[in-house]
Amino acid sequence: MIYDQLIKKEKSLCVVGLGYVGLPIALEFAKDIKVVGFDINAERVEMMRNHIDPSNELSKEAFDDCDITFTNKTEDLSDVGFFIIAVPTPINNMNLPDLGPVISASRTVGKVLKKGDYVVYESTVYPGCTEDDCVPVLEELSGLKMGVDFKVGYSPERINPGDKVNTLRSIIKIVSGCDAESLDQIDAVYKIVIDAGLHRAASIKVAEAAKIIENTQRDVNIALINELSLIFGKMGLNTYDVLEAAGTKWNFLKFQPGLVGGHCIGVDPYYLVYKAKKIGYFSKVISSARYVNDSMGAYVGKQTVKKIMEMGKNALESKVLVMGATFKENVSDIRNSKVIDIIRELESFSVHVDIVDPHADSDELLHEYGHSLVKAATPNAYEAIIIAVAHQEYLNLSESDFKNLLKDGQGVLVDIKGSYRNKIKNLAYWSL
Repeated sequence: MIYDQLIKKEKSLCVVGLGYVGLPIALEFAKDIKVVGFDINAERVEMMRNHIDPSNELSKEAFDDCDITFTNKTEDLSDVGFFIIAVPTPINNMNLPDLGPVISASRTVGKVLKKGDYVVYESTVYPGCTEDDCVPVLEELSGLKMGVDFKVGYSPERINPGDKVNTLRSIIKIVSGCDAESLDQIDAVYKIVIDAGLHRAASIKVAEAAKIIENTQRDVNIALINELSLIFGKMGLNTYDVLEAAGTKWNFLKFQPGLVGGHCIGVDPYYLVYKAKKIGYFSKVISSARYVNDSMGAYVGKQTVKKIMEMGKNALESKVLVMGATFKENVSDIRNSKVIDIIRELESFSVHVDIVDPHADSDELLHEYGHSLVKAATPNAYEAIIIAVAHQEYLNLSESDFKNLLKDGQGVLVDIKGSYRNKIKNLAYWSL
């Protein structure tokens, strides 16, 4: 059995894709069994060989005492018996699933797949993707038959970037397999690294569906609050004041308004909408939620310009400082960051924008969005400041700190997350 072979180090476990999901689980397994970490990016592989996490989530110490080999060469996968595929599953510019990375990873594994091997997918996909889209690739390139020659499973990732409390070992893991034997073996393998327990899903499709509705549910709930924010904004009400009052009831769900981006919540619902359409159902609630959330960046940009003009200033001659460019607080990941929507909306009014972020990489931002970071904000230069991402570094700033950056000490503070609610006394203040 594959579990016994892994424990005895007769076989290796390979994690394909060493991003914010793949690297942590590879290192956890490597504390107990022999692991190969595979990534197509040679530069990233070299960084990890030097105990550097390219995603800036893990310290150098996380690599200590780990039996792991990092590689970008398929010839190093010869003794692997258990593959975990943890590559991104993004959307394209039409908001359609881009299965390119997961299919490419399947090709890589298919070329080295042997009888008795296991392949487990962790990438977020729509129900049916593992068996209908990925398995045929494995079978074609290996010449083997799933269920007869090799086994397949699905165990969705639940890592929350930047979260130091809900970590890999402390989150219940969903596991599934193509048959009873594979489920038992996959369950046993993941128990090596999961302390919180495992949930054995009824099928691979159930496990895929469970993962995708986790983020869809959050997306819909946030969309409701965002829409309420649009309504309350027209009424002159602060949404956070309303939520604070409503939150005194025991069963009120305490979601907050904000930008919904990143590689999970801002992406996964589109996979479900796509699959639903394929089977003849046109999503209404989920699609509407996506529309609301995708529109919030532009809304913030418009409101900022409006507030500048209300102060009697010319928007065409204005300069705005945007603080934060990542998709969420305290991470370096800029993928699908909705801050760019704010910036583009401001620029559509000919507003000049400076961007700062203590976590983001300027070159990466330039490559991805055509904008780079400034090294430092300019004192006495801006008509408005937008706290777009509530990084820890921004939470202890004082009103005087903002006034020093605003032209003549006056201007607009836009605080998307409401971090400075009731703390700003002398500046024009607005939040969702």
